[in-house]
Amino acid sequence: MAGDRPGVTGRPPALFPLFAGVETLPGVGPRAAEAFAQMGVTRLRDLILTLPHSGIRRRRIARLAEARPPEIVTVAVTVQRHSPPTAKGRPWRVHCSDDGADLQLVFFHPRRDWIESQLPVGAGRLVSGKIELFDGMAQMVHPDHIDAEGSDPPPDFEPVYPLSGRLTQGVVQKAVQAAMGRLPQAGEWIDASVVAREGWSAWAEALARAHAPEGPAGLSPTDPARARLAYDELFAHQMTLALLRRDRRRQAGLATQGGGHLRARVLAGLPWPPTGAQARAVEEIAADMAAPQRMNRLLQGDVGAGKTLVAFLALLVAVEAGGQGVLMAPTEILARQHFRALEPLARLAGIRLEALTGRDKGDARANILTDLAEGRIDILVGTHAVIQKTVAFHDLRLAIVDEQHRFGVNQRMELGTKGGHQPPDMLVMTATPIPRSLALAQFGDMDLSVLDEKPAGRQPIRTTVVSDGRMGEVVEHLARALDAGARAYWVCPLVEESEAIDLTAAEARFQALRARFGERVRLVHGQMPPEERDAAMADFAAGRARILVATTVIEVGVDVPEATIMVIEHAESFGLAQLHQLRGRVGRGSGASSCLLMYHEPLSETGRRRLAILRETEDGFRIAEEDLAMRGAGDVIGTAQSGLPRFRIADLERQSGLMALARKDAQSFLERDPAMESERGHAVRLLLWLMEQDRAIRLISAG
Repeated sequence: MAGDRPGVTGRPPALFPLFAGVETLPGVGPRAAEAFAQMGVTRLRDLILTLPHSGIRRRRIARLAEARPPEIVTVAVTVQRHSPPTAKGRPWRVHCSDDGADLQLVFFHPRRDWIESQLPVGAGRLVSGKIELFDGMAQMVHPDHIDAEGSDPPPDFEPVYPLSGRLTQGVVQKAVQAAMGRLPQAGEWIDASVVAREGWSAWAEALARAHAPEGPAGLSPTDPARARLAYDELFAHQMTLALLRRDRRRQAGLATQGGGHLRARVLAGLPWPPTGAQARAVEEIAADMAAPQRMNRLLQGDVGAGKTLVAFLALLVAVEAGGQGVLMAPTEILARQHFRALEPLARLAGIRLEALTGRDKGDARANILTDLAEGRIDILVGTHAVIQKTVAFHDLRLAIVDEQHRFGVNQRMELGTKGGHQPPDMLVMTATPIPRSLALAQFGDMDLSVLDEKPAGRQPIRTTVVSDGRMGEVVEHLARALDAGARAYWVCPLVEESEAIDLTAAEARFQALRARFGERVRLVHGQMPPEERDAAMADFAAGRARILVATTVIEVGVDVPEATIMVIEHAESFGLAQLHQLRGRVGRGSGASSCLLMYHEPLSETGRRRLAILRETEDGFRIAEEDLAMRGAGDVIGTAQSGLPRFRIADLERQSGLMALARKDAQSFLERDPAMESERGHAVRLLLWLMEQDRAIRLISAG
């Protein structure tokens, strides 16, 4: 029917039943609806996408004598007599038999009228539940099912759903069954070749199978029915991102083409050439900037892969074309760090670079703002201070955002309005290697450049794992290294002793090392005044201090190439990605570097595995994949600001391959059917409405 074909203007009528409230289902009153709402289930579509999370095996037996307590069985019995409780707190017992053996059904606090109507004396009943022996007598406490003899028995493997409030499995199962009866007719929205290759069934059939698993294998993410339903979610999400990307690409941008003369000057002055990955990333960025559409690219680099150089060369493309560039960092420390790192490069290029942070006040700030607006500053580096209303550019062509996950989308958009008539090209950088599946889920609307090589001259870092019982040896080893001219970081997890977590405090460690090494030790932590922290870091960078005792404030934004030793105390209490970031603070110069991971016994299995991975590899992408497998997506990126979509069925940790497949499928489908008018196109529209991808639906009309 044409009226049921999914359009753009409103939800297709075929889906109306699935968007009705759960209270329209039999057995779901106001209280049950309230309990469902606590689980995020308010409509039928929410319910059908809430799959069972476990199951119960019920063995059907012909006679009670076949039972092997304790086990869950389904058996037919006859009700003999009732024994109401004789005292408060005692249970109500119902004596049953099957002519060969006896069984007591035990109930606590039942209503008399209910129990006598459910189990009238002399009636045959099919009961299912856990049979146990109590004082030699077989009993079943609160049977899960009580049905008239001759009824259909419960399934041999019964699905178990998540519950909240006063919901029972019975209420949820009955509601799911009723909701499944209202599924609409739907065409196939997945590419036929993918369906055939994966051996997937149609959508409605996959839902029916996922809600009625035949055994534990049916609960696994690899089960074909579940994999297909997960793919539906991932494909809808990737369709949204593909449409967003298409829409962004149509946004007019400024074609920014640099002549290459400034970049040539910088490259000629470097001690060694850029890596293949750096050269490739710069080419990709320059090509995007030269196109008339607006660039939206993510530059992902491992620790020490040389993102700063790529960012600077990209900014030079803007300057070569007569425009300006800006680099925005999330913290004052990181902004100043970028400024110091870029200064020698700016001198090589012969251009003007300035920094603007919240610390700049008065005349100095006013002069920067004037020069920026009149085009006398080529590149500005700063914190979010650069997006304040008072900051105006003469001709902003490229905006780079560092450590993207620390900025909200709104701040990024605010920066995008700074280009005057046309929004500037956007480059987003992250030093946190993100597993491919998460990068596609979070940044799938962006083009991706990856730096997966270390620049020349970077030394591998020798990583050792030792127990903190050998603290004395470690300090003596450190003393010998310091005498030979080395500089070391010593990282502690907490600032002050915590009774709950017995971790050595930075203050105490600082005092102990001060007693041994005197004036050569400095301390930095997050609760110090910024001036004191800056002074301690400056002493360490200049070599006036040899040991920097620190909390994780040094994770990003500290670059002292002369530091070659990293000691991390209680390494088992840090996440994998964090340990990798901390280790990346050494090995930045030409000297051989080492990282010592000290752990406190007893070490958990997870802690042991984490430290073993770090000892084996320096590949941040492999470490990120392991971190994802061990901790889950929300923890790896930080759920609150991760920007990760919340899927009801798809599991990004275990189904990462499906995400890449969905992205490919979405892109090739849009290329073949940009207006989404084919039969499959209409099915895809239905899917987008079903999965509530409203942004995508609004973009379809742009065709």
